[in-house]
Order: sequence, then structure tokens, then C-alpha cells
Amino acid sequence: MSTLSGPGSAQQAPGRGPVRSGLPGTPRTARNHAPITATGLVVKVVLLGLVAGLAIWAAFPLIAAELWVGLAVLMATTAGLFYLYLTRRHIPAKYLVPGTIFLIAFQVFPVLYTASTAFTNFGDGHRGSKDDAIVAIQSSSVRQVPGSAEYALSVATEGDPATGPLVFLVTDPTTGTVSAGDAGGLRPLDAADVTVAPGGKVTAARGYTVLNFGQASVRSQEITDLVVPTSGGALRSTGLSRAYEGKAIRAYDAACDCVKDTETGRTWTADAAAGAFVAADGERLAQGWQVGVGLKNFARVLTDSTISGPFFGTLLWNFAFAIGSTGLTFLLGMAIALALHSPRMRGTNLYRVFLILPYAMPSFAMLLVWRDMFNTDFGLINNLFGLGVDWFGGAWSARLAVLLVQLWLGYPYMFLVATGALQAIPRELTEATSVDGASPWQSFRAVTLPLLLVALSPLLIASFAYNFNNINAIWFTTEGGPFAPDNPTNGATDLLITYTYRLAFGAQGAEFGLAAAVSIFIFAIVATVSAISFRRTRQQEEVYS
Repeated sequence: MSTLSGPGSAQQAPGRGPVRSGLPGTPRTARNHAPITATGLVVKVVLLGLVAGLAIWAAFPLIAAELWVGLAVLMATTAGLFYLYLTRRHIPAKYLVPGTIFLIAFQVFPVLYTASTAFTNFGDGHRGSKDDAIVAIQSSSVRQVPGSAEYALSVATEGDPATGPLVFLVTDPTTGTVSAGDAGGLRPLDAADVTVAPGGKVTAARGYTVLNFGQASVRSQEITDLVVPTSGGALRSTGLSRAYEGKAIRAYDAACDCVKDTETGRTWTADAAAGAFVAADGERLAQGWQVGVGLKNFARVLTDSTISGPFFGTLLWNFAFAIGSTGLTFLLGMAIALALHSPRMRGTNLYRVFLILPYAMPSFAMLLVWRDMFNTDFGLINNLFGLGVDWFGGAWSARLAVLLVQLWLGYPYMFLVATGALQAIPRELTEATSVDGASPWQSFRAVTLPLLLVALSPLLIASFAYNFNNINAIWFTTEGGPFAPDNPTNGATDLLITYTYRLAFGAQGAEFGLAAAVSIFIFAIVATVSAISFRRTRQQEEVYS
């Protein structure tokens, strides 16, 4: 005899183990997964279409740059996404993969790119390849010589006349061919796309905005600086309506791998390690190329006295600023939260509204306001209290000022999180200590504070990490000053981040490789402190759990 089984009961099939009964003829996958609705199908098609479009859009630059590894990764990723979302398997991966991709794109890749940049000389004068440097050297040395070809010039832009990239529109006086030129070279235009006035001046061109005299005058310096490479030299402007094809007085000689100046006879030989052309007396041409320099940037930070001396002094102040900002804001925020948490307190909602006002204001605007309030002559602080303190003129007064500003800006956040943590602590615990005869201070120290620290320690660590790199707090108030007369690159209130910014992007030009190396030092310091703090936090949680 056989016994009828209800839905969901197990049956013994001939030659098989127990199976779960369900609708007859329904495949296992269909029974385990909800059917896809029409809306869901449309959303899936649209999203996969966007993925395909982005993949095609990204493939063309990779092909043009011959980055075959990147193209292979792009194709494999796209194929994997289509396989994942066009099948009914791997349900957990469907939710994890998008977050993982965003994590790699916006966290892992920037960190790896910064780390790789730290091992190069990437910066002003060292941005491109050696061929790009040779073209820049030859183009920048162009001079007008007797017999140089001249052209009627129209200055145009691609896009906004005030900010768009400049383009030279010139007409060949012999053939009548109109060409558009920029830093990448000349390219001929279709005659049907341009309008040429008598004399060869272009008055209109499809895809370009021809500037009038007033618009061109505003950008006259940019027009003068623009050099358009040509087969015979380079094209440069003489005024706003004429251009000439000059001759480069500096030329690259592949035989000696050097650049020669035909006027002075000087020679600059390629230095592959430095990514620059260097003369016998050590002079370097400004145009170089990007090369790997190994640990040179890191060694420079540690051994160059002009960098390492201020670096370690700035590091000490950086720790003091981060600890002081975090600690003071926590103490004040917690004290206010404790006061408003008392059941005897009235009008707490009104107080809370006023207390979180600094948190609601734009921080950069408030920093600028506080900078004016600390002004020696007309600042509110000195006038209100009858003081004559030059707050930003002395090292310690400037440091005190930025800490006070940070206290005002940061305590509302600590007040909010402490208020939430206090409400999560059962009142029975503090009442029990009162019954045992403990004073309010003993109750706070033995019960409330430890439980608060367990809840808020991760936030305090995050706040420390933020304040360690809080460039706005310094840049918008003291700009790192005051500065010693013999050291204009490092100020008394400089953090490592502001010191790095000034060091890497100062008057000598941008040095992205050096900035990346210092950033890795900062990352290592913050990561180490955070790891130690999180470890101690877990130990504390185990004690009070």
C-alpha cells in the first residue's frame, strides 16, 4: 500500500532517495526561485545594456593605447557579469558582486594607483613618454626665421569660448586647404565645413566656435603660449590674426640620444634613470618623461634634511592635533549629553536644536568665519574680551586657535552619538550602583563611561583618522602658518597633509610621485594606529559583554 503524502512531505521514488514533492513536472530550479516579473526583466535588460554600453565605451581607449591586459580584464568582467545575471544560479554572488566591483573601482584601484605613482617621478615635466618630451622640447624652441611661411589666423575653441580648448584655424596660401591645429598637431578640415573670407581668414567652421576680437583678447596669453607641431617645425601666433610656421632651434638626434641646440651648440643627453635630458654641467631641460625611480621618493622623505626635519616635527603636531581634536570634542559632547540625559532637565529638545547648529553649517564657511574672528585688529575674539593677541602670529597661539575652532565644529557630532549611546544604557544599572551606595561620579566611572567607550570607540577611531588628515581645518584658517623666516615651506600648524600639499605642489611645480610617497607614509601611520585601537576595542568589548 502506498500512503498519500501532503505537499512538502518526503517520498521514496524507485531507484532514488527521498525527494521533496511539489507541483508535478516543476523543475527543482523553478520551485526554488521566484518567477521573474515583467518589471524585473525590463530592469535587468536595461542594466545589462548599460553594462554593455560602458564596456564598449571603455574598450576604444584601451585599444587605442594598446593596453591589451586591461582590455582582457574588461572583456572577462563583462562576460562574467552577463553569465552571472542571465543564469538562475549563484544567488549570493548576484548581491555581492556589485558591491565588490564598486569597492575595487573606488577604493582598491585608487590605493594601488597611488602606491604605483610613489615609485615614479610623475609630475610637472614628467607626465608623458619620451617621445612626448621630444615633441615638447622641439615645439617650445620654435623661432621665426627668414622665409617662414605665414598664415591668416582665426582662433577658435571646442565648446565654451571662455574655457574651451583653443584651436588655430589656418588656410594654406598655396592650396587653400583649411586646417585646425592644437598641441596634438594639424589636421585638415573638409572644405564644405568651413567658411573662408577673402584673404584666407576662416570665419566659421563646423564643430568650432570662432572667437571675436574681444573674446580672443581675454585669452591672449594662452594664444601666445599655444604651439602647434607641424612636419616642418611648429605653428605659433603673432598677434591674434596672423601665424607663422617657425623652425625649431633644438632638435633630437637619435644617434647620440640627445637634444642639440643649433644656435648655442649645447647638448643635453638623455638620462634614462632621471627621465630627463641633462647637459654636461648638470642643467636639465624642463621637459622630461615618466620613469620608475624605485624607492627614491621614500628615501628622499627620510634622508633629505629639508624634508625629513620638518616631517618628523610636523608628525608630532599632527598626532597632537588629531588626539586633541578628537578628545576635546568627545569630552565636551559627552558632558553636554550627560547633562541633557538627566531626567530633571527640562526643555531638552530646544537645547538640542541649538547645540547641533554648528554641525548643520557648512564647515568650510564656518572656518573662514572663525579665521576672521581671530583677526588681531578687528576680530570678534579680541574685541569681545579686550585682548590684543596675535592669534595666528605665534606658533602656540595659532595651534590653540585651530583646536578651539575644531572643538566648536566637532562637539555636536560627539554630542549626538553620545546621546544615542546613553539612551541604550539601561537605567537599572546606574540605579543599582546608587542602591549600593556609589556616588554619581563612581557610578559614571564604573558603569556609564565603560559602556559608552565600548559603543563609541569605533567612532572615536574614525574621528581620529579623519582629523589626522583634516586639511580643511588648517588650510582655511591658518594655511599652515605661522612660518619661520628660514623655512617658508613648513608652518607651525601644518599637518602632514598640508605640508605634503605645499611640498608637492609648490612653486617648483607638481611632484605627484613625492606626494604619493608621503601619502603612503600617512596611510601606514593611520592604519597602524587604527589597527591597534580596534584590537584594544575588541578586548574591551569582551570584558563588558
